[in-house]
Amino acid sequence: MKKGYIPKDQRKKILFLCDDIRLHSGIGTMAKEIVLNTAHYFNWVNLGAAIKHPEQGQAFDLSPQINELTGLTDSSIKVIPWDGYGNHQIVRQLIDQEKPDAILHFTDPRYWAWLYRMEKEIRTKIPMIFYTIWDDLPYPMYNRDFYRSDDMLLCISKQTKNLVENVLKDFPKEDWQTQYVPHGIDDKKFFPIANDLEYEVFKEKFLEYKEYDFVVFWNNRNIRRKNPGDVVTAWKIFTDQLPKEKAEKCLLILHTDPVDGNGTDIPAVIETVCDPKINKIKFTNGKCDEKQLNYYYNLSDAQFMMTDNEGWGLSLTEGLMAGSMIIAPVQGGMQDQMRFEDENGDWINFSSEFPTNSNGRYKKHGEWAIPMFGKTRSLKGSPQTPYIYSTQVDIEDAGLALLSCYNLGREEIQRRGLKGREWLLSDEARMTASGMGQNFIDNINTLFKNWKPLEKFSIEKVSDGPTTYNPHSVQYTPEFKEKLKEVLT
Repeated sequence: MKKGYIPKDQRKKILFLCDDIRLHSGIGTMAKEIVLNTAHYFNWVNLGAAIKHPEQGQAFDLSPQINELTGLTDSSIKVIPWDGYGNHQIVRQLIDQEKPDAILHFTDPRYWAWLYRMEKEIRTKIPMIFYTIWDDLPYPMYNRDFYRSDDMLLCISKQTKNLVENVLKDFPKEDWQTQYVPHGIDDKKFFPIANDLEYEVFKEKFLEYKEYDFVVFWNNRNIRRKNPGDVVTAWKIFTDQLPKEKAEKCLLILHTDPVDGNGTDIPAVIETVCDPKINKIKFTNGKCDEKQLNYYYNLSDAQFMMTDNEGWGLSLTEGLMAGSMIIAPVQGGMQDQMRFEDENGDWINFSSEFPTNSNGRYKKHGEWAIPMFGKTRSLKGSPQTPYIYSTQVDIEDAGLALLSCYNLGREEIQRRGLKGREWLLSDEARMTASGMGQNFIDNINTLFKNWKPLEKFSIEKVSDGPTTYNPHSVQYTPEFKEKLKEVLT
């Protein structure tokens, strides 16, 4: 029996508001791992969001599948898919019917803006928990009321935790709790492969029976902030610095949709920028399962990323767990994965005096990583997100980062990648799926122990239509304007 096991009829029940845990999105993938690694301790009801969901409103009992995956016999896991992101009526109904002991919310709060209009109603009965993914400065004061609406904020990165704490610093500490809970990867799904005939056959077929000295993997959605065009250009800059015969033995693998309306026509970029005889680039064969994805991580020497903003960078962690090095910008949770050290040799923490390492204050890091510090920084925004820094890695620097990895040689690259996996598995990092699950158990138990319900509330009328703004109307008083000015400077 799994350590900490509680019988089904004695477990607390959590209502989980996030992507459908059956989906392969980043949120869906992590949500599934949270459920899998806590199913022995909590019962779960997932209101599963999706942009278009053909099964809206139906209830699916996933307990048999979860039992098979976990070795349990009495898990209780229910998924209720929803077209979009739900509404106040379905949550009231689920609270009444399922009688959960807590609500856990995971993704951008703007997608669930209606939830925060009824938080005072909910918190008279049960606590609300938010697993937040915010990734960059300036301190998002416009998220203040979202954060204040929760009893506990679990933060995916050390930078996220500091952002939340600084937004809430003027409010009594007894009104909110923050904890660091990094994403965790299943080390049984992503691992270094040795002496596996099926993998060798897959590798030979995919590489078309060619030998390569250096293989880089890019596993991301084809969207603008992921900068696929810059990835291709950086690859050309790198390979152009090698003799032709060596450049031809380097391969960039792209696991993404070649063309996307929210991103780039990548084949057109390749055709324009690259020489196909020298700058070798290959797409994967579309969607794949976790087994095949682990194959791609194993046949690559390094994972590469050039995103503008990134909360965590899940593909980097998966690749690192498989024993592959990472080359990425110094942003958000990627800083955690690189394990930068302070002057005392300790894994860095962030504060109001030191909110990010993107400017390179600390240079020493885990040897499994090659960090890229941003050259340009711009303040972007929208009606939903008034301001956030966008930090851009220079494509010349990215090409040099690829070259520095190449120059290590395959044997050293493999050694460093395995050191990265070793660190992920350590008690310090706790970036395994089981470690993440235990983090959730420990922190939610702490919340249950200390939580006190709100005494009063009023029911507000909430529109069923999409809400694209912070529902807590911010009054731009002279004091607030001064505060905003302070944050931006």
